Amino acid sequence: MIRKRIECISCQNESCLIKKFCHDEVAQKFLKKKNTIPCRKTQNIIIEGAPIHGIFFVYSGKVKVLNTGINGREQILRFAKDGEMLGQRGFSTHQYYPIGAVALEDTVLCNFSTNDMRKMLQEIPQMAYDFMVFYADELNRSETKVRKFAHMTVREKVIDSLLYINRKFGQKKGYLSIRLSRKEIADFAGTTEEQVIRVISVLKKDGLIISDAKKLGIPSTDILKQEIDEHHYFIQS
Repeated sequence: MIRKRIECISCQNESCLIKKFCHDEVAQKFLKKKNTIPCRKTQNIIIEGAPIHGIFFVYSGKVKVLNTGINGREQILRFAKDGEMLGQRGFSTHQYYPIGAVALEDTVLCNFSTNDMRKMLQEIPQMAYDFMVFYADELNRSETKVRKFAHMTVREKVIDSLLYINRKFGQKKGYLSIRLSRKEIADFAGTTEEQVIRVISVLKKDGLIISDAKKLGIPSTDILKQEIDEHHYFIQS
């Protein structure tokens, strides 16, 4: 795992909101203050309810973002991959993180303090605008997910979640390139582990997905999409 400091100018994550400004003279003084943090698989990156200590960007790895629902049940809000941001929900007047984040595999993060991040946005208008657009897109995705999930069956929720995971992380050698437990799929789909197990079993019998132990694969995403076409295949990655 990478332990040395990562320079933004050499980063390969072109979609990163910070990477876009690595040549900006104003930004460079803040980039020098960035921390590089290696995290092991299952390690807590952000603890829900903990005091805010900045914003994170995934340099490499996979992360689940979650919060605690009714009766202490974990609800996975989204997944993050290389170049994506973590902790932005705490970047406001909040004093504590309203969400948690856990590494799904060995992960390397870039971290900016809240103070440095605020100053950077104040001094670089274009970066502030890009962040505004990011927040607007994220809000739209969240609202759409809540609205459409209310009209989906359990089977449709599981299918949509699998298609989202495929768009987010892709497949390797015929299987999704991320291994999630049935419980994690359920926590994201908004259903129970038992229901996910039943739906996956039926989808396998229907030839819509394949499995090998914990690995899941989608032979044809186009055919699977047809199951939820009426919902406009809505959850974006």
